[in-house]
Amino acid sequence: MMTLRQVIAGIAILAGLALASGADARDWPQKPVKIIVPFAAGGNTDTIARIIGQSLSEKFGQQFVVENRAGAAGSIAAESVARAPADGYTLLMGSPSQMTILPLTTKTPYDPIKDFMPISIVGTNPSVLSIHAGIPAKTLPEFVAYARSQPKPLTYGATGIGSIVHLTTVLFLKRAGLDMTAVFYKGGAPALTDVLAGHISMYVANLSDVVPYAGAGGGLRVLAISDDKRSAKFPELPTFIESGFPGFRTRTWNGLLAPAGTPRSIVDDIAAAVAEAVKDPKLAEKLDSIGVDPLGNSPEEFAALMQADSALWGEAVKIAGAQPN
Repeated sequence: MMTLRQVIAGIAILAGLALASGADARDWPQKPVKIIVPFAAGGNTDTIARIIGQSLSEKFGQQFVVENRAGAAGSIAAESVARAPADGYTLLMGSPSQMTILPLTTKTPYDPIKDFMPISIVGTNPSVLSIHAGIPAKTLPEFVAYARSQPKPLTYGATGIGSIVHLTTVLFLKRAGLDMTAVFYKGGAPALTDVLAGHISMYVANLSDVVPYAGAGGGLRVLAISDDKRSAKFPELPTFIESGFPGFRTRTWNGLLAPAGTPRSIVDDIAAAVAEAVKDPKLAEKLDSIGVDPLGNSPEEFAALMQADSALWGEAVKIAGAQPN
């Protein structure tokens, strides 16, 4: 159940979108636009920013330049955009990490509700639950039964307390009634290596990260996907919902946000351009190649998703004990 604070937060986002509609920015863009990425170059968020940035450059006839500002779990980049002029020339390629989870776990130098205007989510990426192939479980219910039967708790990998990997895992464990021991890693690569080697039993990660290692001789067995529907690319993989966990749905996303007060005409122009871009088969194929499902939603839909995320990850943060003191 959403709290009063979460309801008010959602109303505030929508109100901010409405209030910005009066400004006139018909001459935008007259110079290059910066897309600030809160992570180092080479990751999924950076790749998505560059893919959509190229499309926006072609659409508007001005360069959309990606600028990487990694550090402090993304808060450095988010704060820089929140403090930038609200003129449409500085955008954030945001994710749940900066816009939902970090504000729940620490005091951030920005307010994700008051300081930003959602524009459009470029794409989403569900998580999958994978186990070491040596475990005798072919389905999620079988794995739950196996874990319960062990004399000692099994282990799972996570990329830091409060990370999406960690929070998705603790949500699952809570709903499954399982007690497992967390092993924390600095990044997903060593966690993946250890589950492949059998040093840990379970790892929840992006679909694109684990699928290359699943199947015959791959070292991993993938049991469920955290979306409300099966993946078109891997239709044989059931959802958590189908596997006996009603309502279990977690997805990461990457979307463009602008500083609060950015003219609504600019926000709408960018949102329309993103929605058009993700329908292009060539661009959609590029996103699909990195495990991203194209979306291209409206500012209002983006705002509503952020509000729903606040409730979901708020529950997970409490379970994980990751709230600020």
